[in-house]
Amino acid sequence: MSDSSTVLVLGASGGIGGEMARLLLARGWQVRAMKRGLGVARREQGGIEWVEGDALRAADVMAAAQGCSVIVHAVNPPGYRRWAEWVLPMIDNTIAAAQAQGATVVLPGTVYNYGPDAFPLIAEDAPQNAHTPKGRIRVELEQRLASAAQAGRMKALVVRAGDFFGPHAGNNWFSQGMVKPGRAVRSVNTPAAAGVGHQFAYLPDVARTMVELLDRRDTLPAFASFHMAGHWDATGTALAEAVQRAVVRRGGAAPAMRPFPWWLVRLASPFVTTFRELLGMRYLWQQSVRLDNRRLVQQLGHEPHTPLDEAVEATLVGLGCLPPDGVPMPVQGAHA
Repeated sequence: MSDSSTVLVLGASGGIGGEMARLLLARGWQVRAMKRGLGVARREQGGIEWVEGDALRAADVMAAAQGCSVIVHAVNPPGYRRWAEWVLPMIDNTIAAAQAQGATVVLPGTVYNYGPDAFPLIAEDAPQNAHTPKGRIRVELEQRLASAAQAGRMKALVVRAGDFFGPHAGNNWFSQGMVKPGRAVRSVNTPAAAGVGHQFAYLPDVARTMVELLDRRDTLPAFASFHMAGHWDATGTALAEAVQRAVVRRGGAAPAMRPFPWWLVRLASPFVTTFRELLGMRYLWQQSVRLDNRRLVQQLGHEPHTPLDEAVEATLVGLGCLPPDGVPMPVQGAHA
């Protein structure tokens, strides 16, 4: 296997890809990121080497991966669109490049792979009987990774976590469904059914977990899969309550807590692809679904974990919902 210190990040402009790129750079890796529409073939930004390319083009991925010992596959079709057309070709391109370089592929996993037979506490070796078309695509994706890794010439590492949130998390439930980025928090939505637990993952913790596992990749099997416990919201309101506390700590009034408007999503779903996909995943908010991290703790001895209030406050600052430290809260009702 390749032992170079160069990593290719696919999806570096997104949440987990961007977090991984920044952390790996800070840990001394040479980070290369591929993105469409750069305009200039190669350019340096913040120490990251950006390369023009498209994850759907095998030749682009192959060229970008030259000399890399790790490929972070954090790229997905935007807005849940064209999953059936794009997801599997993209992983095939990554697999081909990893095999050519003898590289390790790192994949952020999802809970979509599992059906109700694996709930409520999902072990790493639980059967993947996906409940939705999107989930079945993710199962096939991981099966292709596993087959390629077990055939030799590459390795694969899957780290599965709950719903992402964080200062740079991109599109996720927290920033799209619970609060409104760039605005003071007046209310916070709760997507879970009353009393139903839900699992969240603070993105910097996910990146730290992946990097710590990468540091041990020589000791891992060819295909390794781990689950993170992250932040378990036992009541479905704990994350919203943490938002309330963060706003109050900064001198604001506690935001109102409201049920997420699923009725509106259902009404618009025939016309908006993203809403239709969100509705299809509602079952994950109607029953408790929790990932068992015992294998991860056995491997690392711990799980990287930021306290909930600290993580939520940093996320709200990153989203522009709270001012940075030392900046007073704006007076409600005041106009610029």
